[in-house]
Amino acid sequence: MGLLKIYNTDLETNEFREIKEFKKGSWINLVNPSEREIKKVCENIMIEEDFIREVLDEEEKARIDQEEDDNTTLFVISVPTVEKGEESDTYDTIPLGMIVVRDDFFITVSLEKTKVIEDFEKKKIKNFQTYKKTRFIFQIMYLNASYYLTYLKQINKETEIAEYILKNSMKNKELLKLLSLEKGLVYFTTAIKSNELVMEKTLRGKIIKLYEDDEEILEDAITENRQAIEMAQIYTNILNGTMDTYASIISNNLNGVMKFLTSITIILAVPTMISSLWGMNVGLPFQNNQYGFIIILAISILMTLIVTWWLNRKDML
Repeated sequence: MGLLKIYNTDLETNEFREIKEFKKGSWINLVNPSEREIKKVCENIMIEEDFIREVLDEEEKARIDQEEDDNTTLFVISVPTVEKGEESDTYDTIPLGMIVVRDDFFITVSLEKTKVIEDFEKKKIKNFQTYKKTRFIFQIMYLNASYYLTYLKQINKETEIAEYILKNSMKNKELLKLLSLEKGLVYFTTAIKSNELVMEKTLRGKIIKLYEDDEEILEDAITENRQAIEMAQIYTNILNGTMDTYASIISNNLNGVMKFLTSITIILAVPTMISSLWGMNVGLPFQNNQYGFIIILAISILMTLIVTWWLNRKDML
């Protein structure tokens, strides 16, 4: 089910509240909007539907686009998401679109609710006004980079827990968890690097008007984003090394088991071979001796001990 909400910061009282009408200077938040909601927004503020529909493609990459006909600018960044699972959390990214419509409206579009947008809705961000669109964009970028850092620390913590469990017992569940975390790090690294390109392009000042106070927020966002890139690369290298190490350990353990089973097979084959020889219906030593069974048994035990000693000397047991 889609979601359409309109927020506005009063110029006189600076009060942030939800409104019902499309008022200039307001913020329109769309979450997985229906066809009716898309048309309603576009008809009321007189813009094309393309920008909104493009962001609803989950494969949409971070970029900047401008439409001169209706004087709108689209910023697309990738935001982190966490899907809670029974076994472990799944980390992924989705596109978040920010559309500046002339000097009148600001629109955010996403496929699902994100913590970045929810923090603005819940009034957790200081110095936030809906009519200050440039600052709003930079505040979203900064908060988004901060959430990447938070989730990267969570991934690192979950990796350490999985490694601790794997030291005591090799469980497929923990190995699959590490694989899922590795996949999440790949998504994060790709998304953060794409976001950096968008922020660097914005900083050059040709896309949207930059104000001195707001420019500092963007610079902080770029610094935070670069830190996230470095952290993601470090954790990715560590996790890749960990996965390779456990793959080698598993392979080595399997070789040890196979070597042990082969040795046991060789040891058991000795008495089997001797008993088979004396079970033939032909003349054999000790067949008429009253102690023949004991002698053959003693030979079997002696040969088994000799083979066992030899295998142990060759480090096969």
